[in-house]
Amino acid sequence: MYDVITFGSATQDVFMSTKKLKVVESDEFETKKGLCLSLGSKIHINESFFAMGGGGANPAATFAEQGLKTAYFGAVGQDGFGQEVKKELTRHGVFLDLLKELDDSPTAFSVILSLPGVERSILEKYGACHNLTEKDLSFDKLKTKWFYIASLSDKSHQMLVPLMNFAQENGIKISSNPAGSLKTRENTEVLKTVLGKIDILILNQEECAKLTGIDYAAEKEIFKKLDEMIDGIVVMTKGPEGVMVSDGQYRYSAGIPESGMVDRTGAGDAFASAFVSGYIEKNDISYAIQLGTANATAV
Repeated sequence: MYDVITFGSATQDVFMSTKKLKVVESDEFETKKGLCLSLGSKIHINESFFAMGGGGANPAATFAEQGLKTAYFGAVGQDGFGQEVKKELTRHGVFLDLLKELDDSPTAFSVILSLPGVERSILEKYGACHNLTEKDLSFDKLKTKWFYIASLSDKSHQMLVPLMNFAQENGIKISSNPAGSLKTRENTEVLKTVLGKIDILILNQEECAKLTGIDYAAEKEIFKKLDEMIDGIVVMTKGPEGVMVSDGQYRYSAGIPESGMVDRTGAGDAFASAFVSGYIEKNDISYAIQLGTANATAV
């Protein structure tokens, strides 16, 4: 019996930082701003490093480091990146019994380009973890107290409803950070059908606004709607402004302490997994917020 099984992506991330990147404003970009490089130039990289990433793998490492017996359900390819992900999970004490190695799909990877002290953009390549479907679920092996279901993108989104139903039928608590479900209207509607099964829902403010259809700035209205949709705990992260939490009866808020953190990549997963860890440990929202905040600012 595990304490937690995580579901979501496992990637090999490549971080690259260069001062040669320029912020350019243009309506051609979805966010109205872009990070640009000189066309045809050879660009000097100030800093680069490799790290394990992914909404399923990184939280698994956090849970294991917090002393919870943790398994990651997901997939990597039979390649060098996959071996590195496995080594990193093992180093953190994550059980690999539920990890699949696919011979027909490479390990997912991302390239994170950052302008020091400003912002970053992520180039993402789907891989093995995104190709799992409902038929890959080994329900007889999913013996745990908690599920942590992160973003299930591409084909893997087919697992969302079966996992939620299985958890409810077998007394398994569900924590979820399902941002990937909000990328398409179809998947958003699927997510809405299972929201009532979730014990801890974690999304950022933009995602909460999208899920509820309420204006981004109307925080009270967003929480009121989410409390109607979800019986459990709702956590809304607000980037540098901190976090707000509702258990349907009380609301909590906390800021983010000053940090030397330059690149916020991974901070959301770090907060979410540590929050859930803290709640599992003490059943106390205030403590969970403290642990989540400390973990996020340490990224």
